[in-house]
Amino acid sequence: MKVIQDGDKSAKIRDKVLEQPEAIKLLSRVEQLRLLSKAEKAGLLSTAENLGLSLSSIEKLGLLSKAEDLGVLSAATNPKTPGNLLATALVLFLLGPAFVYLVPEDSTPLVVLQVLVAAISVIGGSAAFAASSFVSTLQRSE
Repeated sequence: MKVIQDGDKSAKIRDKVLEQPEAIKLLSRVEQLRLLSKAEKAGLLSTAENLGLSLSSIEKLGLLSKAEDLGVLSAATNPKTPGNLLATALVLFLLGPAFVYLVPEDSTPLVVLQVLVAAISVIGGSAAFAASSFVSTLQRSE
């Protein structure tokens, strides 16, 4: 029987080294996907400017610092964010039909409430699903 000593290079069994996942480089990924060029070609930048949202107005309103304070930028680099957004989308997609099924249609206000909850569920679920897909694409390393 061979005794393995600490530091023996011929040892067959080695300690596992826990590797840290590679940091997500958000701006590099935005550049790699050419998102700004695609936004420009789609006319999103001129539309935003026509609506009064220019770079100077973003700076004056402090939107970037507010986004940092709310954790939007760190959420974009968090590996759990796409899954959380997808779970939120699924809950919202289930909420609408469940609400319509469970709330009686006894009066006009209840029917209006059903329509509002169903619409919010569809719009919110679609937005969460799209955000999940977008963040997942940003985080994917190629």
